[in-house]
Amino acid sequence: MKLQPKSTTKTLSTHHFLQSFLPHHHHHHHPSPSPKTYSFLFQSLTSDRPSFLKQSQQLHAHLTHLGLLHPHHPHPLLAAKLVALYASNADLLSASLIVDSLSPPSLLPYNALIRGLSRFARFDDALLAFHRLLSRHRLSPDHFTYPFVLKSCAELSLRTVGECVHSRCVKSGLESDGYVATSLIDLYSKLGSIREARRLFDGLPVRDVASGNAMIGGYMRVGEVGNAEEVFERMGVRRNVVSWTAMVSGFAQNGYADRALGMFDEMVGSGGDVRPNWVTVVSVLPACSHSAALDHGERIHGYTRLIGVDANPSVQVALVAMYAKCGSLVKARGCFDRMRDCDKGIIAWNTMITAYASHGRGLESVAAFEDMIKAGVKPDSISFTGLLSGCSHSGLVDLGLKYFEDMSNVYSIEPRSEHYACTVDLLGRTGRLIEAKELIDRMVVEAGPSVWGALLSACKTYKNLEMAEVAAEKLFELEPHNCGNYVMLSNMYAEVGRWDDVKRLRVLSKERGLKKSPGCSWTEINGESHVFVGGDTSHPQVVEIYKLLEELPKKMRARGYVPDTSFVLHDVSGEEKECHLNTHSEKLAIAFGLLNTCPGTVLRVTKNLRICMDCHTATKFISMIYDREIIVRDVNRFHHFKDGSCSCGDYW
Repeated sequence: MKLQPKSTTKTLSTHHFLQSFLPHHHHHHHPSPSPKTYSFLFQSLTSDRPSFLKQSQQLHAHLTHLGLLHPHHPHPLLAAKLVALYASNADLLSASLIVDSLSPPSLLPYNALIRGLSRFARFDDALLAFHRLLSRHRLSPDHFTYPFVLKSCAELSLRTVGECVHSRCVKSGLESDGYVATSLIDLYSKLGSIREARRLFDGLPVRDVASGNAMIGGYMRVGEVGNAEEVFERMGVRRNVVSWTAMVSGFAQNGYADRALGMFDEMVGSGGDVRPNWVTVVSVLPACSHSAALDHGERIHGYTRLIGVDANPSVQVALVAMYAKCGSLVKARGCFDRMRDCDKGIIAWNTMITAYASHGRGLESVAAFEDMIKAGVKPDSISFTGLLSGCSHSGLVDLGLKYFEDMSNVYSIEPRSEHYACTVDLLGRTGRLIEAKELIDRMVVEAGPSVWGALLSACKTYKNLEMAEVAAEKLFELEPHNCGNYVMLSNMYAEVGRWDDVKRLRVLSKERGLKKSPGCSWTEINGESHVFVGGDTSHPQVVEIYKLLEELPKKMRARGYVPDTSFVLHDVSGEEKECHLNTHSEKLAIAFGLLNTCPGTVLRVTKNLRICMDCHTATKFISMIYDREIIVRDVNRFHHFKDGSCSCGDYW
């Protein structure tokens, strides 16, 4: 048979190209094609379409009929390509059966199998295949084998196994091979051995872009941002989109949101060959969430349309999360609704359920959960964390308790510590503290800090100091270096004037080297982020800000505001306490927003700690006096202040 020229062959459908080689066409004047004939066909069938899997099976039967896959003398390259083809179509069982049927065994099919298993996160099976390769068949791995074996060790955190594989690499003379060395660097950085990773990197005869990217990722993973920057700068013109994306992602993950956004903007504006792709977009959007940079997030959303990745499911989910965390539920829901139904997997649904929960929209969270069930998507542990949190934040006690029971009874999901924490909070919000404590006592898993923390918060709200002391003592054992627990109990002591106990906790905190994290709030105005700390006097508009804050108490008192000074720990006069309250970081940020936005503009403020009771009360009055919607995101949830009330119902 005369093959079509390459350019013409590509215009034929895979189906017709395959049909031309099926057994009923092998007349004597049509000689059997050579292995090279199938190169395009293998490439064309590499997909996860069900129809392609069926055609892969037809090709398998055809090759077997021609004798090219005879178990005792198979063609190694064709066998390897067929294994890779099945693996790319997620039929790992067929891929494994082919490898097991070959006699004598060959390294090429084994490499294809290990690569396929690793790609689909079957890391245990990949290591078992590697073990068979060594022990049963005495094959010698090469530089195509080791990278995927090392990846499996890294993903499973198997240090001892990884070190044994590394030793084999050294004995094989492959430690300095580019592919192998990059995988070793990635292995050790994921195991936390960044010094060993750097030793391997420095020992490379040629440090290519792949090894540099692995080193950047390793440093960012352990928080050594400066060293990551040093490697990035030394790479110079060899940096590619993976290098830039690793820096953007690393900055975002390590809390350097502004630097992540700045680097992304540099990529967009450079005009060079390296431009952001969908992975870069997914990496940078959490930075918008961290700094509540809604304007910046909207610009990035626009950029996704420009480069044609706005329909990518991962990008769409990241946009839903970004808008929700920046305080815009409407836009979050809009992005979710624009997703195709087939792209709405468990991650997308969980993101929407959690978004509603964090904004205190419990009924919408429940509705999203029920819609997910109707869509045929099975809930997981994260689904119930969001759902129970939504019920808790909205006071849906009976409904929340029902879903807690349904977890194990209906969906066969055993509750974890975080689910118990939500349920304790659910009971605690209505003052059912005894039931909450009884639930903790009945837990089949160990009660973690989140569980005892939920009970402590409820005790604080309902002023149950005796039970609060029990919860606090547990927290001091479980997380002795969390300053917030000491502060919360100390606040409760201060409320009732137990200053000796306040002093005792201060001494204990000092002995343990604890320092309270300073309150910090930020807001975005005209695309620029402005950060404030408690008592801040460094902002260029400090005079105007403090003048407005001096005038506010009079306006608020006229409407019934009474400062809550019980949360100020200092044993000082009431006037001094009021002055202290008036300089909290969230009040500074709100005052700045009022000064620099038009009437009616929504103000968005993010705080790194829990908003205090007085600031919460004051913000309700401010929303009424200035006729503004003020959205404050604290460490626990979103608070939507409007017309003198808050979406949280004064419980958070």
